[in-house]
Amino acid sequence: MKTNILIISVMSVIALMGLGVQPSLADPEHGYSHAYSSERGCCEEMMGRRGHSVDHLRHLLQHQKEIGLTEEQVKKLKAIELDLDRAWIKSEAEIHVAERELLALVEDEKTDLSAIEAKVKQSGMLEVGLRMVAFKARHDALAVLTPEQREKGKAAHEKRMHEMMSGRHGGAPGGGH
Repeated sequence: MKTNILIISVMSVIALMGLGVQPSLADPEHGYSHAYSSERGCCEEMMGRRGHSVDHLRHLLQHQKEIGLTEEQVKKLKAIELDLDRAWIKSEAEIHVAERELLALVEDEKTDLSAIEAKVKQSGMLEVGLRMVAFKARHDALAVLTPEQREKGKAAHEKRMHEMMSGRHGGAPGGGH
């Protein structure tokens, strides 16, 4: 009976943690790929699973003319984006493996609770690392920009968000920007 309660408790924790770690190996357009989809606007993409700090790079690159980026800045931002993609894919795979290993531990009635706790902590630290990769990429991207370009990027973002919120910006084909 105690084992069943323990298993249910641990599975609940896993389920709650898993809500933020939904790997999308079979769907690169919505998961790993930073390629722009013509079916959705960039701002809709930015509100996706990865969050604003990760997709900030995509926004900057898609609005490079409006922001006034030089060829050298675009090159640097694309390099940051590629590094981010590599780190993101690797980290998400490590999290997925850790979660699968945790599930195996939980399913084994002989597993010591301390082993389960260690695996939960490992998975949590992998998620922290993943978030830090995203924050670092955003920080590095902002360092490439001049103060004026940062303001233009912020203004472009606010304009798109206002359009989205007021319903004037559609994600339909041809409705993107």
